Amino acid sequence: MKSKRATSGPATSSRPWPERVLVIEVGRFGGPEVLVPASAPDPVAGPGELVIAASASDVMFVDTMIRSGRGSGFFPIRPPYVPGSGVAGEVISVGDGVDDGWLGRTVIAHTGSAGGYAERAAVSLEETVAVPDGLDPLLAAAIIHDGPTAVRVARLVDVRPGEQVLILGAAGGMGILLVQLLQARGARVIGAARGTAKLDAVGEAGADVLIDYGQPGWTSSVLDATGGVGPTVVLDGVGGELGHDAYVMMADGGRFSAHGAPSGAFSAIDPADAGRRKITVTGLGDLRVGPGERADDSRQLLPDVATGKVRPHVGQSFPLVEAARAHALIEAREAIAKTLLISD
Repeated sequence: MKSKRATSGPATSSRPWPERVLVIEVGRFGGPEVLVPASAPDPVAGPGELVIAASASDVMFVDTMIRSGRGSGFFPIRPPYVPGSGVAGEVISVGDGVDDGWLGRTVIAHTGSAGGYAERAAVSLEETVAVPDGLDPLLAAAIIHDGPTAVRVARLVDVRPGEQVLILGAAGGMGILLVQLLQARGARVIGAARGTAKLDAVGEAGADVLIDYGQPGWTSSVLDATGGVGPTVVLDGVGGELGHDAYVMMADGGRFSAHGAPSGAFSAIDPADAGRRKITVTGLGDLRVGPGERADDSRQLLPDVATGKVRPHVGQSFPLVEAARAHALIEAREAIAKTLLISD
C-alpha cells in the first residue's frame, strides 16, 4: 500500500509533488566546507513511518565531530552521508499502520541513520512526538536531543534539595535545560561557561552562581561559592582538563556525570581514585535508550516547554543551505545554547 499524502490544509502545494528534495551532504571528512547542498529522492513513508516537511533541523556538537572525521573511532558513519538526526515540522504523509490523524500535525522526531539536514525526512512513528498546540516548533526542535538527554542525566544523578551542583558547559543547549531541571529539584546550581555572553544566557536560565572557566583560578571561585567543600554533583558537558579539574575539587561521596567532550575527549577519571573517594561516575553508556524511550522523555518535557516552565534557548539559526556556517560557529566555540537549521 502506498503512503498517504495530506490533501488539504497547510501541507498541500499548488506545484506537483517534487521528485527530489534539498539535503546537506558530506562527501568526505573535513572542515565545515564539506557540507554542501545536494538533492535526494523525495522520501516515501514505509510501514510504521511518517514523512515530515521539516521546518527546523537540530544541530549538535557531535555532528561536527563526525563530519571532521574525529569521531570515526566511535561512530560507524562514513561519507557520503546526510548529517544530523532530528527534525521538527509537519507530517505530510503516512505509511501503512499509521493513523491518518497524524497528517497535518506538527511533530518532532529522531531521523535515525537517514539524516536530519533535509527538507523532508521519513521517520519512525515510534520516534515521533506531537508538539503541543501553540508551541513554537523551533522551541520544540531545541529539545529533540538535548531534552531527553537532560531528563535522563537529571534522573541519573538524582539531585536532592539543597545540594550544590556544578554544570560545566552550562551555556550549551543541554546545559541551559539542566540548569532549569535541577533548580526545579531544589538544587543550588553553579553554572560554568566561557565568556560574558554565554554566562548571561546561563544567568537568564536561572543559575544561582556564574563561573567563567576561561579565567585563571576558576576552580577556587567554585570552592568559594560552595563554602570550601566543593560541589556534591558535577555535570560535565565539556570533558578534557576542565572536567578533570572539576572532579578533583568536588566533594567526596558525590556524583560525577561525564556526558560531554567538546574539548576533544571525555574527562579521564581514575576508577580507583573515584572508588577511594566514594564518587559515583557515570557516562554516555549509562544514558543509552531503547526503542521509543527517547520519545517518551520528550513527551514528558514538552508540556513544560509549552507552559514556559522549561525554556529552551535557541541562540542562533541558519538557513539549511548554510549548514557550513553553523558548524563553523560551533567549532569556534561562539555558539550559545541551541543551533538550528531552518528550511524554507
